[in-house]
Amino acid sequence: MPLYKTLTPNSQTTVKIWKITESYQDLMQPLDLKQQSLERVLSMKSELHQRGFLSVRHLLRDFGYTDQDLFYDDNGKPHLKDGKHISITHSFTFSGVIVSDTEVGIDIEKQRDKIAIIAKKFVNYEFNYLSESDTDYIKRLTVIWGIKESLYKLFATPGMLFKEHFLVIPFMLEDKETVAWIDYQNKKHRYNTHFLEFEGFTCAFVTT
Repeated sequence: MPLYKTLTPNSQTTVKIWKITESYQDLMQPLDLKQQSLERVLSMKSELHQRGFLSVRHLLRDFGYTDQDLFYDDNGKPHLKDGKHISITHSFTFSGVIVSDTEVGIDIEKQRDKIAIIAKKFVNYEFNYLSESDTDYIKRLTVIWGIKESLYKLFATPGMLFKEHFLVIPFMLEDKETVAWIDYQNKKHRYNTHFLEFEGFTCAFVTT
């Protein structure tokens, strides 16, 4: 069972990260999927996506849940039947799940140079402390994207834009945490954020 990392940023919150090394068959075998989930995974054209989907269900099992405990609302946000808050992510060979008593969001991204090409689409305020000449420019951009993606998952409100409604307070990679804000419809919401790097990937998650 390749549970890669377990993190507890506070007493109410746990993060589990899975390194996907198993085959599709090995991941599928021990799971009891509800019909809707089975149809969804069978319809996926990429085995990488199938394995990501199934590895999330293994993480649920590690939390003590089953696929039957998970459901999604009309905005695609996942929920647990016991009322705890959950967020889910998977990227290439890693997946992650965060469970908390309060609202949370999580994202895992592969660190890739091409993020610099789209930076202007999701970065605004953050250019005040970022420079393309920084040696860690790509990694910090990836952190910002991951934090904003996590905020989007947490808030799950159509119409929100990464560039206009989310901002990330200045940070250095060694900080491993910072603060982020959602400024939307004349209301401001403050969130604690955490981030870490491993094997060329960045994981970011936000808590209230």
